[in-house]
Amino acid sequence: MIAIDAATTVTPELVDAFVRLVPQLSTSSPAPAESDLAAMIAAPDTRVLLARDDQDGAIVGTLTLVCFRIPTGIRAWIEDVIVDESARGKGVGEALTKEALRLAHETGARTVDLTSSPSRQAANRLYQRLGFALRETNVYRYGTERGSAEP
Repeated sequence: MIAIDAATTVTPELVDAFVRLVPQLSTSSPAPAESDLAAMIAAPDTRVLLARDDQDGAIVGTLTLVCFRIPTGIRAWIEDVIVDESARGKGVGEALTKEALRLAHETGARTVDLTSSPSRQAANRLYQRLGFALRETNVYRYGTERGSAEP
Protein backbone atom coordinates (compact mmCIF):
# COMPACT_ATOMS: atom_id res chain seq x y z
CA MET A 1 0.00 0.00 0.00
CA ILE A 2 0.98 3.59 -0.62
CA ALA A 3 0.26 6.66 1.49
CA ILE A 4 0.27 10.12 -0.13
CA ASP A 5 0.96 13.31 1.78
CA ALA A 6 2.30 16.78 1.08
CA ALA A 7 5.77 17.78 2.17
CA THR A 8 5.55 20.46 4.85
CA THR A 9 9.17 20.73 5.93
CA VAL A 10 12.59 19.89 4.58
CA THR A 11 14.24 16.96 6.29
CA PRO A 12 17.39 15.00 5.52
CA GLU A 13 15.10 12.17 4.38
CA LEU A 14 13.40 14.49 1.86
CA VAL A 15 16.72 15.79 0.52
CA ASP A 16 18.02 12.22 0.18
CA ALA A 17 14.83 11.13 -1.59
CA PHE A 18 15.21 13.85 -4.22
CA VAL A 19 18.89 13.01 -4.67
CA ARG A 20 17.82 9.42 -5.38
CA LEU A 21 14.70 10.17 -7.45
CA VAL A 22 15.61 13.11 -9.72
CA PRO A 23 18.27 11.17 -11.70
CA GLN A 24 15.57 8.59 -12.47
CA LEU A 25 13.64 11.34 -14.27
CA SER A 26 16.43 13.43 -15.78
CA THR A 27 20.13 12.79 -16.08
CA SER A 28 20.73 16.42 -17.05
CA SER A 29 19.02 18.07 -14.06
CA PRO A 30 20.59 18.11 -10.63
CA ALA A 31 18.54 17.26 -7.57
CA PRO A 32 17.19 20.37 -5.81
CA ALA A 33 19.27 21.71 -2.95
CA GLU A 34 17.78 21.93 0.53
CA SER A 35 17.07 25.65 -0.02
CA ASP A 36 15.28 24.88 -3.31
CA LEU A 37 13.09 22.28 -1.61
CA ALA A 38 12.31 24.76 1.18
CA ALA A 39 11.28 27.39 -1.38
CA MET A 40 9.06 24.90 -3.22
CA ILE A 41 7.34 23.79 -0.02
CA ALA A 42 6.86 27.40 1.13
CA ALA A 43 5.41 28.58 -2.19
CA PRO A 44 1.66 29.08 -1.63
CA ASP A 45 0.66 27.77 -5.07
CA THR A 46 2.94 24.71 -5.06
CA ARG A 47 2.41 21.34 -3.43
CA VAL A 48 5.13 18.74 -3.30
CA LEU A 49 3.38 15.39 -2.92
CA LEU A 50 5.18 12.38 -1.53
CA ALA A 51 4.32 8.71 -1.91
CA ARG A 52 5.39 6.58 1.03
CA ASP A 53 5.54 2.82 1.31
CA ASP A 54 3.14 1.79 4.09
CA GLN A 55 5.53 -0.94 5.22
CA ASP A 56 8.58 1.15 6.07
CA GLY A 57 7.52 4.75 5.36
CA ALA A 58 10.19 5.20 2.69
CA ILE A 59 9.57 7.88 0.08
CA VAL A 60 9.03 5.98 -3.18
CA GLY A 61 7.69 8.77 -5.37
CA THR A 62 6.96 12.45 -5.76
CA LEU A 63 4.84 14.80 -7.84
CA THR A 64 4.74 18.59 -7.90
CA LEU A 65 1.38 20.31 -8.37
CA VAL A 66 1.16 24.02 -9.15
CA CYS A 67 -2.21 25.82 -9.15
CA PHE A 68 -2.39 29.35 -10.48
CA ARG A 69 -4.88 31.98 -11.56
CA ILE A 70 -4.87 33.35 -15.10
CA PRO A 71 -7.47 35.54 -16.88
CA THR A 72 -9.47 32.48 -17.98
CA GLY A 73 -9.64 30.87 -14.55
CA ILE A 74 -7.66 28.75 -12.15
CA ARG A 75 -5.41 26.22 -13.82
CA ALA A 76 -3.21 23.46 -12.48
CA TRP A 77 -0.05 21.88 -13.77
CA ILE A 78 1.53 18.59 -12.75
CA GLU A 79 5.31 18.40 -13.05
CA ASP A 80 8.13 15.99 -12.28
CA VAL A 81 6.22 12.83 -11.47
CA ILE A 82 8.90 10.43 -10.31
CA VAL A 83 8.37 6.88 -9.10
CA ASP A 84 11.35 4.99 -7.76
CA GLU A 85 12.42 2.12 -10.00
CA SER A 86 11.82 -0.32 -7.14
CA ALA A 87 8.18 0.78 -6.79
CA ARG A 88 7.09 0.99 -10.42
CA GLY A 89 4.02 -0.96 -11.43
CA LYS A 90 2.61 -0.83 -7.88
CA GLY A 91 0.15 2.06 -8.28
CA VAL A 92 2.43 4.82 -6.96
CA GLY A 93 2.08 7.08 -10.01
CA GLU A 94 -1.67 6.57 -10.02
CA ALA A 95 -2.01 7.39 -6.32
CA LEU A 96 0.09 10.54 -6.69
CA THR A 97 -1.83 11.71 -9.76
CA LYS A 98 -5.25 11.05 -8.24
CA GLU A 99 -4.31 13.05 -5.14
CA ALA A 100 -3.04 15.89 -7.35
CA LEU A 101 -6.33 15.86 -9.28
CA ARG A 102 -8.28 15.94 -6.02
CA LEU A 103 -6.27 18.89 -4.73
CA ALA A 104 -6.57 20.75 -8.05
CA HIS A 105 -10.34 20.26 -8.01
CA GLU A 106 -10.42 21.48 -4.40
CA THR A 107 -8.70 24.74 -5.45
CA GLY A 108 -11.22 25.29 -8.24
CA ALA A 109 -8.88 24.54 -11.14
CA ARG A 110 -10.74 24.30 -14.45
CA THR A 111 -8.06 22.14 -16.04
CA VAL A 112 -5.00 20.15 -15.06
CA ASP A 113 -2.18 19.87 -17.60
CA LEU A 114 0.97 17.80 -17.73
CA THR A 115 3.49 16.67 -20.29
CA SER A 116 5.03 13.27 -20.68
CA SER A 117 7.67 12.04 -23.06
CA PRO A 118 6.28 9.58 -25.62
CA SER A 119 9.01 7.16 -24.55
CA ARG A 120 7.40 6.87 -21.09
CA GLN A 121 4.77 4.48 -22.36
CA ALA A 122 3.49 3.26 -18.98
CA ALA A 123 3.07 6.83 -17.73
CA ASN A 124 1.21 7.83 -20.89
CA ARG A 125 -1.15 4.87 -20.56
CA LEU A 126 -1.78 5.83 -16.93
CA TYR A 127 -2.60 9.44 -17.75
CA GLN A 128 -5.00 8.41 -20.51
CA ARG A 129 -6.65 5.83 -18.24
CA LEU A 130 -7.17 8.57 -15.62
CA GLY A 131 -8.95 10.77 -18.17
CA PHE A 132 -6.21 13.04 -19.50
CA ALA A 133 -6.65 13.76 -23.21
CA LEU A 134 -3.77 14.22 -25.60
CA ARG A 135 -3.88 17.81 -26.89
CA GLU A 136 -3.05 19.01 -30.36
CA THR A 137 -0.75 21.86 -29.40
CA ASN A 138 2.80 23.02 -29.79
CA VAL A 139 4.92 23.11 -26.68
CA TYR A 140 7.74 25.62 -26.79
CA ARG A 141 10.56 26.01 -24.31
CA TYR A 142 12.95 28.87 -23.87
CA GLY A 143 15.98 28.23 -21.68
CA THR A 144 16.51 31.43 -19.70
CA GLU A 145 19.68 30.13 -18.06
CA ARG A 146 21.49 30.08 -21.38
CA GLY A 147 19.57 32.87 -23.04
CA SER A 148 18.38 30.61 -25.82
CA ALA A 149 16.10 27.68 -26.48
CA GLU A 150 17.14 24.40 -24.91
CA PRO A 151 17.87 21.54 -27.28
